[in-house]
Amino acid sequence: MIQVERAMSTPRQVRFEPGELAAVFERYKAGESLTEIAASLGRLPGTVRNTMLRFGGIAPAVRRRSQQALSLKEREEISRGLRAKETLRCIAARLQRPPSTVSREVSRNGGIEAYRAAGADERAWKQGLRPKACKLMQTPSLTKAVATKLADNWSPQQIQRWLRQEHPNEPEMNVSHETIYRTLFIQARGALKKELLSHLRRGHKMRGPKKAKKNDGEIRDAISIRERPAEVEDRAVPGHWEGDLIAGYRNQSFIGTLVERKTRFVKLVKVESKDATHFAQALAREVLRLPPELRRTLTWDRGTEMARHTDFTVATDVKVYFCDPHSPWQRGSNENTNGLLRQYFPKGAVLSGLTQEELDLVAKQLNERPRMTLGWSSPADALRRLVAATG
Repeated sequence: MIQVERAMSTPRQVRFEPGELAAVFERYKAGESLTEIAASLGRLPGTVRNTMLRFGGIAPAVRRRSQQALSLKEREEISRGLRAKETLRCIAARLQRPPSTVSREVSRNGGIEAYRAAGADERAWKQGLRPKACKLMQTPSLTKAVATKLADNWSPQQIQRWLRQEHPNEPEMNVSHETIYRTLFIQARGALKKELLSHLRRGHKMRGPKKAKKNDGEIRDAISIRERPAEVEDRAVPGHWEGDLIAGYRNQSFIGTLVERKTRFVKLVKVESKDATHFAQALAREVLRLPPELRRTLTWDRGTEMARHTDFTVATDVKVYFCDPHSPWQRGSNENTNGLLRQYFPKGAVLSGLTQEELDLVAKQLNERPRMTLGWSSPADALRRLVAATG
């Protein structure tokens, strides 16, 4: 039997690098849960949550170098010119920069003898970390008015409209509701006290994504199980499958399961995450290993891992039908098989370390076990007889 690792090793709990941080907020904006984001990036959910709280659920601005600032390439040109004993005016002319720009650059970075391009560029980048004070910090009277209304349980939108009516000709006394939210959720701005968060209607501690995640009954272009062909229901023809996703430790690792309705033949699919695009690709890759006569339909629940079902259908020519919400009995064969699989993959097991070859071995063992519903024949034997009859 395949030995499945229990929940001993855990993902990393360290701060995100800039590239990872951008991915976190991109997934959050798309509506993924914090647990799903953590699983896809191999981190602990607490790490993602702490990061989101630190930024108030609002993606930090991406730092960009001003077009007017000297680039690293220009600083390297200055360094080479200085080593070649060129004058500052000569270097500035070649860079098409004012001589004063080059002179100040050299002076504030050690002078002609000590100037180094890499060090100067790093220093300039660090000195650029001077965040502009938010509008509420710059205008105490505006801050007081906003705080007073928040304490009276006004929403930021209501405050914005009221300020616009009360101070129509005073731009310094107008502020957007988004700025109010940002100042509340990002406490580093220091303008509004954290206690005012409790006066928001929903009492959230961070800004939610603007693009709300659809619930499990709203997969786009989903075809209901009620439109499924009659031959699927009576199990008369092979090639109709039921599918599901079983989760491992803390919902951070997954295995896709497929069961052929007539023969109960099982296929297991290694997947890295519940990301819909990745899942559709992984599922299609395994289904395409089947003979064409065994690729007819697939019945799935309302899990969002199948949100890209149209991509799967285009790749495999297998039409996907979706069960009614919260109706697992409509995929009875698959639910029964998932129960059998728990003998190999107990609840709480870490599934991410399993290879596709190991999953194929488990599926082989299940497919060679006799089933009462098949007259004590095995799914593998039943499938072989059907393929031989149709071949």
